[in-house]
Amino acid sequence: QVQLVESGGGLVQAGGSLRLSCTASGSSFSFASMGWYRQAPGKQRELVATMSSSNIIDYADSVKERFTISGDIAKKMVVLQMNSLKPEDTAAYYCNARRVVLTNGRFRPVDYWGQGTQVTVSS
Repeated sequence: QVQLVESGGGLVQAGGSLRLSCTASGSSFSFASMGWYRQAPGKQRELVATMSSSNIIDYADSVKERFTISGDIAKKMVVLQMNSLKPEDTAAYYCNARRVVLTNGRFRPVDYWGQGTQVTVSS
């Protein structure tokens, strides 16, 4: 079974920085992408940033100027550097790894999730 291990969450003041890391293990197959999603209480889970195996990067507009994703998808590792943190960034952050499978004549995503790491930004 795939296991995604996250680290780096914590409590930080507004304007500060945190670095989240994620490593996946337990699978011999490759991932099409890895990235980060976040979920605040009472809100939907939303994309933060993803990185494909060909190094195509996608950011949410709200973090594009402040966060940087990096890593090596082939090695199943990804890092999220978060700078200029705001209270609105407070959420549980989840590492995501995605592979694609051909089902019923089309590709569909299969997602794996980490346990989540809490990021709290105080004002």
